[in-house]
Parts: sequence; C-alpha cells; structure tokens
Amino acid sequence: MSIQPLESIGIFKPDFRAYQMAVDGLQVRPEEIVFQSSNAWDASGASAFGFKVAWVNRFGQSQERLPGQPDVEIRNLMELPPLLTSP
Repeated sequence: MSIQPLESIGIFKPDFRAYQMAVDGLQVRPEEIVFQSSNAWDASGASAFGFKVAWVNRFGQSQERLPGQPDVEIRNLMELPPLLTSP
C-alpha cells in the first residue's frame, strides 16, 4: 500500500478526496473504516464522508455545526478498545 502525503497532492481534510485516499489505499468501503480524531471538524468531515467515527473529545468541546456527526464521543483513547470488539 502506498499513500502519498496529502500536502504532496495539494488537498487537505475535510476535502472528501483526502478520506477517499484511505478507502483506495486499504481497498475497503468507507463504512469499514473506524476513524478517530481529537478534532471536531475532522470527525465531522470523516462522518459526512461515510466513515464510522469516534471523536476523542479530550477537552469537552462543543460539536461543530457541520454535516456529519461522530458515532461516538469518548474522552480518551482508553475508552476506544471496548467499542471495537464484535458482539
């Protein structure tokens, strides 16, 4: 798998083409990717693209007024592993 750095191709998140690079590089559907970010705008952008999203809201910030909302909001990465296990 070879993915170019975003700055080398002149696009940046939340441009959907940035998220598409992960889909293309991993050869999976967007909904098969669980995306984590501590940036509310990035979590919103990834969600609007179609990723499953965990927003790591370390500082108790308000959600962005953007399309797409995270599937789950957690305070730190220690809360993430239980959410990734299959029933």
